[in-house]
Amino acid sequence: MLRTVDVVLPCLDEAEGLAWLLPRLPDGMRAVVVDNGSTDGSADIARDHGALVVHAPQRGYGAACSAGLDAASADVVAFCDADASLDPKDLTRVTGPVLSGHTDLVLGRRRPEPGAWPWHLRLANAELARRVRRRTGVRVHDIGPMRAARREPLRALGLRDRRSGYPLETLVAAAEAGWRVAEVDVPYRRRRGRSKVTGTPLGAWHAVQDMSKVLAS
Repeated sequence: MLRTVDVVLPCLDEAEGLAWLLPRLPDGMRAVVVDNGSTDGSADIARDHGALVVHAPQRGYGAACSAGLDAASADVVAFCDADASLDPKDLTRVTGPVLSGHTDLVLGRRRPEPGAWPWHLRLANAELARRVRRRTGVRVHDIGPMRAARREPLRALGLRDRRSGYPLETLVAAAEAGWRVAEVDVPYRRRRGRSKVTGTPLGAWHAVQDMSKVLAS
C-alpha cells in the first residue's frame, strides 16, 4: 500500500502507549518512533509493530521531533504523542486538509474527556494560544501535540527549539511564513503513564518557560 504520511512519535518510556497506539495507525501511514532514552523496551515494541525506530540522544521533546522529521521521507509528516492520549485513527482529520492541498499546517484542537487535562495546564495553554493570536493573527485555541504539514516546507522553517517550545515555534514560524493554518477537533483521553513534560509541577513550569521564550524571541 502506498505510504502517504510519516507519523513522528517522540518516545520516552512509552511501552504501554505504543502497544495500544501502533496497531491503530491508519492505512498509508508509517510510524517513526523516536526513542529519547527509553529503558522500558519501547524501541523493541515499536520494531515489533513495524515502526521505523530512530534514536535521539539529545533529551528533549523538540530534539525528538527534529530527529523524526529528519528521518521521515513521506511528503506529509504528522506528529502525535505516544502516550495513548490521542487516537491515531484521528490523524486522518489532521492530515486530510494537508494532503488535499487546502491547508499548509493543521493542528489538532484537543477536546478532553473528564480528568484528561488538568485545569492549570488548560489555563496555561489557553493563555499561550491567546498570545499567539495576538502576535500572528492566526485564530488558534490549542498548542497541541497532534499536527501535520508537508515535510520539505516544514524543514525549511529552520526550527531550532529542542525542548517543549517546539510545537509553539512550529506554529509561530508557519504563521510568519504566511502558511494557511487550520484547527480540527480531536478527542483527548487520559494518558497511559506519567507525562515527562507536564506530569510534575517542575515539568509544567519548564514547558511554559520554553514556550514563553519562543514568543519572546
